[in-house]
Amino acid sequence: MSKATRATKMLEQAGVAFTVHTYDYDPDADHIGLQAAEALGEPPARVLKTLMALVDGRPVCVIVPSDHEVSMKKLAAAFGGKSAQMMKPADAERISGYKVGGISPFGQMRRLPTAIEAQAMAHDFVYMNGGQRGLQVRLSPSSVVSVLKAIAAPVVAFAGD
Repeated sequence: MSKATRATKMLEQAGVAFTVHTYDYDPDADHIGLQAAEALGEPPARVLKTLMALVDGRPVCVIVPSDHEVSMKKLAAAFGGKSAQMMKPADAERISGYKVGGISPFGQMRRLPTAIEAQAMAHDFVYMNGGQRGLQVRLSPSSVVSVLKAIAAPVVAFAGD
């Protein structure tokens, strides 16, 4: 496995402090993010998953803890939109330039508006996909916001949402 991806190159060029971690990716896992957290021995709240969505038909990137789902209503509101929906996997791969299970918010084909779950900002560090299945980067959530020009917003769904 190559540890040099478009994602890691983008982080290096931005001067961000990060470390690279590999794990055995299970393509049959029910929840890829949770499988990554377990393999890394980290709490799911600190291992973030990168999802691709559409807000009012425009592509966006959303980053949430691996043990949570996105609230479409909150996601739309975060970007000042009316509606949101998850992107089809084939579209997510084409737009991001990464394979599902290896989608990183860093080094995508073009920079998209990005939201990170506000709760993630409370951690000293988080893990995110490094642009390849089985590859994670560990960095501060403030670095994520800085590099991606992301907004930190409450976007996860809770019971009753």
